[in-house]
Amino acid sequence: MSLEEIIKDTKAYYCLGCGVCTSSCPVARVIPSFSPRLLVEKALFGFGDEIISDKDLWSCLICGRCASRCPSGVDYLNFVREMRMEALSKGKEGLLAHDGILNTIMELQSLNLKQDRNFWITDDLEVADAGEYFYFVGCLPYFDLVFGEGGLCDVGIRSIERARNTVRILNKIGIKPVVSNNERCCGHDLLWNGDLEGFKRLAELNLKTIKESGAKKVICVCPEGYVTLKRDYPRFLGEQDIEVIQLCQILADELREGKLKFLENASVDYKKVTFHDPCSLGRIAEIYEEPREIISSIPGIELVEMERNRVDAVCCGTSGWVNCSGCSKKIQTERLKEAEETGADALITACPKCEIHLNCAKYNADLKIRIKDITDLVAESLA
Repeated sequence: MSLEEIIKDTKAYYCLGCGVCTSSCPVARVIPSFSPRLLVEKALFGFGDEIISDKDLWSCLICGRCASRCPSGVDYLNFVREMRMEALSKGKEGLLAHDGILNTIMELQSLNLKQDRNFWITDDLEVADAGEYFYFVGCLPYFDLVFGEGGLCDVGIRSIERARNTVRILNKIGIKPVVSNNERCCGHDLLWNGDLEGFKRLAELNLKTIKESGAKKVICVCPEGYVTLKRDYPRFLGEQDIEVIQLCQILADELREGKLKFLENASVDYKKVTFHDPCSLGRIAEIYEEPREIISSIPGIELVEMERNRVDAVCCGTSGWVNCSGCSKKIQTERLKEAEETGADALITACPKCEIHLNCAKYNADLKIRIKDITDLVAESLA
């Protein structure tokens, strides 16, 4: 796509130069030289080559704070994605975190290779090869390799147990989901890092797998997987005959109908908690109340809000495993301190990446607040 087409497609020409995007940006608060407004202005003045050579192009967190506040409706997120595609086509990319292992795993999955990704399924879990519901596991089977015990960057993560807990919860509400060994990474990071062709290969493989299972409803736990399947698959591959659902939506519905019940005094370790809105779940998907309904319904738990919540929530500090730096750690540490200031025992989130990034910051700072995923909290609290 040419620079002129990118400007037209993302409505960048509506930019007023007001600077609301830059003043809203968590990266700009830490790196004064970073400015969403400046990148757009460079495009408007024809400096496309300067943008794709600018390392700041890869510092954007794709968190959506700028887009949610822009008075002109500039689609800044897609502006960044398209410019990254242009940069990647010319051999320029961001600095890959964790020695690039996660990006390599995604690229390998985009090839039609055999996998052994269902190793985590234990005898107590009821899963199917075909059926109405497809549980899209995403990258959980691979995260422990990097962030779990003995991993490249051990921050105490147990993502595999989250996959098991998801199936346990679904079984509890009467769903025996399809879990496929042929599933791949959703492709979110490849897409937003500029690799459109790699993303499309992953999407096509996943859609083929879902179609062959006979499933009509796809359940996602990861917010990035949810928005990718629900929004980006139709955008780039056409409308699909599937309904994509986020786990919190199902659980909130079950709660309202009285079908999901929790133990009395279920929580012994967590008396007061606060909720961190993941960017993809909140600003992108606009799912704010369902996770709060779920947490507030667990007996013995008090939910308190951080100063910045819902649409104003701050990102966990890293996107796409690219340009994870001291800037990321400052953003993460600031968010954890904000959580501690509420007096909460724990910060609850609903995104595996948020849990990873915030735990990483906690391991490198003198912070006491515990970090818990909502899926694990629900599984431990079920009657």
